Amino acid sequence: MEAKTYLRNALQSKQPGLGFWCTLPGACTVSTVLATGGFNWVLIDAEHGAITDKDYFDLCLAVTAAGASPIIRIPWNEEWMIKRALDSGAHGVMTPMCHNAADAQKIVSFSKYPPTGSRGYGPMFCPPIFGCKGSEYDAQADEKLLVIVQIESRQGIENVEEIAKVPGLDVLFIGPFDLSKQMNVKFGGEEHEAAIAKTLKAAHAAGKTAAIFCPNGQVAKQRLDQGFDMVSIAVDNACLAAEMERQMGFATGTTKAGDRSYS
Repeated sequence: MEAKTYLRNALQSKQPGLGFWCTLPGACTVSTVLATGGFNWVLIDAEHGAITDKDYFDLCLAVTAAGASPIIRIPWNEEWMIKRALDSGAHGVMTPMCHNAADAQKIVSFSKYPPTGSRGYGPMFCPPIFGCKGSEYDAQADEKLLVIVQIESRQGIENVEEIAKVPGLDVLFIGPFDLSKQMNVKFGGEEHEAAIAKTLKAAHAAGKTAAIFCPNGQVAKQRLDQGFDMVSIAVDNACLAAEMERQMGFATGTTKAGDRSYS
């Protein structure tokens, strides 16, 4: 199992976690993106993406086969949603809107088998994802799977030091757009950036991974230079729309002749 926990292995060896946001169902799409190389995780977005739990297994299988870790973001921190994601072969689950340590403790409990937590038993689709026997998965799941919570509210920022200290929690992941809206502050402004910096510091002080959503590679590089361990570099549907718009520009003569074409 451990050989295929690509994101955890990269983070433990102090390599950056580089991923992208998958909002479109279908293994063909995610496999095509991963074939470009360089990624060690993919966020399978079942909160805002056009993805439901019927898509989980195929996407997890495709992502893992390409040498990356599928992380499923569920719509809310419900126990049954976490169980469905993990039982489909996710290498980790991300939950939105973690406001305090009690939220984090509950999420950790839902993600771990007894006696540590309360995860129900039935991981019948996990061994094919990890290429291991069921007994190996059972023995290693609590330790090797990632528990990721999103810090994206004023309450979350106020309580971030206590959240970061929760045992069993692996990653604090900032949702910067929701954070700006929830705090009612300017995106990229002083208060917004101070909240981001506070989360980064709290995560590292507690020995946890500091992660943040980035809409493109330029922002991702800035956040890595700032000290973040894990970043996204793009969103699949946004990249598709942007490239289609650019190619339409070539066809209509509105795109600069020197722009690179992928055709």
